[in-house]
Amino acid sequence: MVPSHIVGRLLAIAALAGATACGSANESMPAASTATSSPPQVSVLLQQALPNAEGKTFTSQIVDFPPGAAAPPHRHGQAFVYAYVLQGAVRSQVDDKPATTYHQGENWFEQPGAHHVVAANPSPTERAKLLVVYVSNTGDPLQANDPHS
Repeated sequence: MVPSHIVGRLLAIAALAGATACGSANESMPAASTATSSPPQVSVLLQQALPNAEGKTFTSQIVDFPPGAAAPPHRHGQAFVYAYVLQGAVRSQVDDKPATTYHQGENWFEQPGAHHVVAANPSPTERAKLLVVYVSNTGDPLQANDPHS
């Protein structure tokens, strides 16, 4: 198990990296004006084995949702997942909890083995971006879509 003070430091570093990456990415992306069914695009910011937690890897990503985009229902294996909305809004539902729309500056987490039923940008005109941080078993895939999605 990763000590909470280490996870807190790693999340702070990832948030700073994500804010920097998000700022530069905004400059190069054209604004979308109509809804799209394009899937979210994922950019890895950092992937590093944790030296103080053998067998665990820290990964941070930016997930860019075009207007109206949604990810299929999926799981993140045995990873602990933290998500922070950098831009726009993201509608999320994990397991049997109610779906919630998170706005810029809000966050949530997913326990290992959780089922991410809904992950979508509810806006037909605005992009949404998430910073997603994983603490996973080294070598495990970070996402597995439901077989019938």
